[in-house]
Amino acid sequence: MKLIILGAPGAGKGTQAAILSQRLGIPAVSTGNILRSAVKDGTEVGRKAKEYMDAGHLVPDEVIIDIVAQRLAQPDCAGGFILDGVPRTIAQAEALEQAGVAFDNVLSLEITDQEIEARMAGRRFCHSCGASYHVENAPPRVPGVCDQCGGKLEQREDDKPETVKRRLEVYHAETEPLKDFYARRGVLCPVENQPTIEATTQAVLAALKS
Repeated sequence: MKLIILGAPGAGKGTQAAILSQRLGIPAVSTGNILRSAVKDGTEVGRKAKEYMDAGHLVPDEVIIDIVAQRLAQPDCAGGFILDGVPRTIAQAEALEQAGVAFDNVLSLEITDQEIEARMAGRRFCHSCGASYHVENAPPRVPGVCDQCGGKLEQREDDKPETVKRRLEVYHAETEPLKDFYARRGVLCPVENQPTIEATTQAVLAALKS
């Protein structure tokens, strides 16, 4: 099964991708992670991305698509994958299609801006390994300490209130139109927000079966 998970920043895309990866036995492919990996490994496309990042510029769509296409061509994606973080725009979605990347289902996690703002205020991440937590919904065993590596947990600049409002504005302007794009292709599966991570997972699995 080849999936995309769409949703506003903080909607739970990464969390659900990780859970679905275990449930379905297919890799969760985070654009941010593979971009960082490509830069760290010094691949040709990673070096291109680093040039833009070092200059303080956004990495262009064509570089992002190259990195994603290379990752999805690896053997562990042959049986399916879950893509989180791309496409973010109609242009990226069209570029993926042109690169021959097709999807069986596009999950859209539906949640209000007010819920997003409250949720993201509690998000924390591990500075060392990148693992994500939430002080209420998915807390670490020891407050402020990563379960996986023992690293220090921090709040991203992206999760601070003024930044969240700007990110939501960008989402509504640039990414939300993807719902219509994939609805026209008959693969959009809206999933209404649920009170818990587990309930959201059940709603996602139900949407995939329908």
